[in-house]
Amino acid sequence: MKHEATTDLPYLRKVVGASMAGTVVEWYEFFLYGTAATLVFGELFFPDTGNDLDGIIAAFATYAVGFLARPLGGAVFGHIGDRIGRKALLQFSLVLIGVSTFLMGCLPSFDAIGYWAPLMLVLLRFVQGFALGGEWGGAVLLVTEHCPDDSRGFWGSFPQAGVPLGNLLATVVLLILAATQSPDAFVAWGWRIGFWLSAVIVVIGYYIRTQVSDAPIFEAAKAKAEQAASAGYGLIEVLKRYPRGVFTAMGLRFGENIVYYMIVTFSITYLHHRAVDTTRILALLFAAHILHVIVIPLVGMLADRLGRKPVYIVGAALTMAWPFFAFPMFDTNGTAMILGAIMLGLAIHAFMYAPQPAIMTEMFPTRMRYSGVSLGYQATAIIAGSWAPLIGAALLRAYDSWVPIAFYILFAGAVSLVAALFMRESKGTSLLAIDEADGRQLAEASTT
Repeated sequence: MKHEATTDLPYLRKVVGASMAGTVVEWYEFFLYGTAATLVFGELFFPDTGNDLDGIIAAFATYAVGFLARPLGGAVFGHIGDRIGRKALLQFSLVLIGVSTFLMGCLPSFDAIGYWAPLMLVLLRFVQGFALGGEWGGAVLLVTEHCPDDSRGFWGSFPQAGVPLGNLLATVVLLILAATQSPDAFVAWGWRIGFWLSAVIVVIGYYIRTQVSDAPIFEAAKAKAEQAASAGYGLIEVLKRYPRGVFTAMGLRFGENIVYYMIVTFSITYLHHRAVDTTRILALLFAAHILHVIVIPLVGMLADRLGRKPVYIVGAALTMAWPFFAFPMFDTNGTAMILGAIMLGLAIHAFMYAPQPAIMTEMFPTRMRYSGVSLGYQATAIIAGSWAPLIGAALLRAYDSWVPIAFYILFAGAVSLVAALFMRESKGTSLLAIDEADGRQLAEASTT
């Protein structure tokens, strides 16, 4: 019996909704931390050195901890998820990140408990990153393993759109809190409300995810793996059998990951340093995130028509050029120019971000796909997105110029461009054909 992808569009939309619901919630909480690290945490949880950028740099260091935890979460969740399924792990990750985020909102300040404050912040950030590390792979596979081969780029891009939606939600919450409170009240207690709201939205996301099940192709691969002793799964197996897929995915992610966090996190620091007020920055990011949500599925559709490779090459090449236009636009301090720079950056980012679920799904067989996509996607965060805002802030402090920052982004884009040039085109690839080819390889290996 063949286990084809679903052609039931109402159910497929339900699967997409379930995937996005959790993704929005979890990225809301993850980005809430990133924005708060810029606006609040440097002042609240670290000692005063007399230089505002020192506190921000320290806060970004704890921000990086979440990224360092993500590959570990990806490895653990991927290993278990390839064995028992995607859905159960997605529900667990949602609860884990919700609890850690809620507790962040309860933390006492540095003035109240000293160095215990940043220590507990780091611990909760680690848990948050660990949970998110397992979330992405399961969320995109829930969709890409259900959808038809000829529209995987389009449907697979929707969980990606959940990321700017989560960021949008975090920006809205902080914008409302910052606009309705005095600066002193916002720093003292107002920012905590955004973290406490996570308890409510986690319950909603959890319920929505109970309404769908794992894809038939996963159930078939699971049954087959239980019968075949040679059919392994997990981190070691995917590195042994499909190293090219893992390292290509890492290269594709490098520039995309860095430019995104330079746009949505470091730009707040840069503009704040250039005397643009917080409320205006958040309002501009709010508008830019709306564009990002719209562009991502459109680019996903383009990747189904033109192919994954040309779309990604365009995104990586434009990433290399973006900072040399964007920072001079930031320096004008004009609202329209700043908004244009941010929107342009996020539109370019979409050309790399939207096709990723389809590209990475098509790199690995079902029995080790969760491990493969999680490792390829999350491991890059250790050297890319985790350090990007910190490196940007350090370069700004050292040179008080955007030029070194622009060359840093150019280098990041070049890495992804090289990976895109060497990747295999996989538009329209059948997941069943990938599994059958993997089965033949296993059979050949068992006879030698």
